[in-house]
Amino acid sequence: MKKIRLMLNALAVLAVCFLFSSMAQAQATRTWVSGVGDDANPCSRTAPCKTFAGAISKTAAGGEISVLDPGGFGAVTITKSITIEGGGIKGSITASIVNGIIINAGVNDVVRIRNISINGVGNGINGIRYLAGKTLHVENVTIQGFTSNGIDVSLGANNGNLTVKDTSITNCGIAGIRMQTSTGTATASIFNVRLQSCQFGLDVFSGNATISDSVVSHNTSIGVVAESTGVINVERTVITNNGTGVSGFSGTAVIRLSNSAILNNNIGINVAAGTTVATFQNNVFAGNTTPGATNQNLSQQ
Repeated sequence: MKKIRLMLNALAVLAVCFLFSSMAQAQATRTWVSGVGDDANPCSRTAPCKTFAGAISKTAAGGEISVLDPGGFGAVTITKSITIEGGGIKGSITASIVNGIIINAGVNDVVRIRNISINGVGNGINGIRYLAGKTLHVENVTIQGFTSNGIDVSLGANNGNLTVKDTSITNCGIAGIRMQTSTGTATASIFNVRLQSCQFGLDVFSGNATISDSVVSHNTSIGVVAESTGVINVERTVITNNGTGVSGFSGTAVIRLSNSAILNNNIGINVAAGTTVATFQNNVFAGNTTPGATNQNLSQQ
């Protein structure tokens, strides 16, 4: 009887150790994915997972998923603070008929997406869809080939902050970056970004965005457009070869221009009734088929 009790106690200890070991693996602070990985693995460096979706369930909040080698690592939904890091490899997501990355995190969660390529192959929906979370950082990311938006900011009741840096967004059916909220407030800081060959480059319905040191070009409808209550600050940016370069399109939207060049668009600047396009008188306007407003007839700041 004593031997049986000892054996049962030993088995119980082993079970507890196994449980804690499994939990530790499930909540590693750093995990890895590889083109030759397997989602049944613990996502360690020596036993990586195959997809971002497989790795995220085994990564602790605030942790990081790193890419070991080139590969396509699949669409993913993020519900907690996390970093996806492509490193020098620049891992990729191929998102056919789906969203590439969905951010639906908590009110205090911070998500970082760095050094990856997101390809909609011509029929994906949105490259990144930001629904909830305190802050989303997008850095050194290539987004292309989506039927809707490169980055779609569609926040609900809570506020959110978007930063986009050193990123290229091209060939989207609607907008390179589109911002709209319900009752929350969205803010965006966009630096050194290329928004090209979409219908709209940057489209802000609500919230406020600052775009600087960027190029907005070859968008079929409008390069930079503020609608409804949207506010956009444009600094040191080239807006060229679009249908319309800049447009205060509807509502009480506001656009402020500083040290920027509006060049070779079909229409340079459009200012709809009720909207404001303001200038600091240090912009360049040239080569637009129909100039529209210019420094001389825009409101001044």
